[in-house]
This record gives sequence, structure tokens and C-alpha cells, in this order.
Amino acid sequence: MKDARIEERGLGERNADWLYRGVWKVVSKAFKVPESPPELPSLPHDTLRSFHPSRRFLDYLKLYFWVGAIVFGVPVLALWLGSFIVKWQFGVILTIPVLVLIVLPNIVGYVAIHLRYDTTWYVMNARSLRCRRGIWVIVEHTITFENVQNIHIRRGPVQYLFGISTIVIETAGASESGESSRFSGGNKAILEGLENPDEIRELIMERVRRSRGTGIGELPGEEAPAGSMWRPDHIRRLREIKEEIAVLGSRTLSGR
Repeated sequence: MKDARIEERGLGERNADWLYRGVWKVVSKAFKVPESPPELPSLPHDTLRSFHPSRRFLDYLKLYFWVGAIVFGVPVLALWLGSFIVKWQFGVILTIPVLVLIVLPNIVGYVAIHLRYDTTWYVMNARSLRCRRGIWVIVEHTITFENVQNIHIRRGPVQYLFGISTIVIETAGASESGESSRFSGGNKAILEGLENPDEIRELIMERVRRSRGTGIGELPGEEAPAGSMWRPDHIRRLREIKEEIAVLGSRTLSGR
């Protein structure tokens, strides 16, 4: 599928992707970056779902990359061309340093945004969500659905143009301030670059409701829903325990 998308792009993009794949192999081996999504402990009947941000998120990052390259590169080129007017020999001397100053940061920046995209993973099972990102420092953050208090969708004007959104999942004590809130940390998880935020949000909400509906005080039906951590025999036994507790409580109140 990835190769098919590459064929649809221009020659420059194909060459850049070919170069990036070579860089990725070197970087992933050097820093031992796992190519597979993070593991999330699951029961045999859990439904596990793992995904990257949308490919549109990569295009969104490239827009900021090119804007930054233009903002930085145009003044440097202007000063370099002006040096020819002052003294052409001076301009010739500056040619190689200027090219290095413009080209090298662009190469590093292009590789960096691709690495950011390829190393970002979101993994969900029936009970929790895990986010992972990073090359030099790999950061993994896990939240449990039963502790989720709020889920909301963010979409700025530029994100709207690219058809992507960000989902913010907050648990008890989550705060909008702090350095860790940029991606995830503490009591918050942030899922960036999603082109189907409503679907993902509803999927998370469903698992939140399900995780809160599997306690002793509020048991699911005899047939456990798909992805539930409870088997039918578990549910029957928990119901028996609940009934025994109720009988003991009534006897205590009646003084027997």
C-alpha cells in the first residue's frame, strides 16, 4: 500500500522517500527504534487496535517545514546575492558555506518530520490506550479507560484544510498547562493527526462505558460483549457473590 502511494507522487517525492527509507534503516538500527507498535498487555478475548496518525498529518507537518525553510532561506540567499554586488570574489567564497547553511538544515528537518510520523503509534485494547513517540528518547504513555473523565476534539484552521484533528483524552487531575501536555503525560493523552476523530472518539467512549460497566455493582449481561475482559463463567460467579453479599447484609440488618 505504501509503495502504491509513492508511485502516485512526483519524481522528487519518490526520490526523497527512497532516500528517507535508507536513512530510516540507519537511524532505527543505531538507536534501536522498534518498527512495530508498542505492546499492550491484553486478555485472549481483547480486541487490539494499533494505528499511526493519518498520512495527511505528514503533509501538515511538511507545510510548516517548507514555510520555515522559506522564512530562513530567503534572507540568507538575499545576503549572499548582495555580497556579489559588494564584491563578487566575496560572493564566490561564500557560495559553499551558504549552500551548506541552506541545504543541510532542510535535509535534517525533512528527515525529522518523517521520523516523528513513523515513530508515533497509538494502541488500544478493551481497557487502556498507549501512545508512543520518539527516537533519541522513546516515550510511552498509558491511560486506562475507566479513569477517563473527558474526551474532546480540537481542529485549528490549518488542520481543517488538511482534514485532520487532535483528540485530547483527560483523566483525573489533567491540566492544560505544563510541558508534558504537548503530546502526553501525567493524566492526559493527545492523539494528533486523525482524519476520523469522530470514529476514534466514539470507539474510546464505547470502551470507557464498557470498562465502567464491568464492576461488581453493575455487571454486564450473561453473554459478554466482544472485547470484554469477562467470560460468561466469570459473570455468573460474580453475580453469585453479589447475591451472597446481599443476603449476608440483610441478615445483619435483621439481627439474625
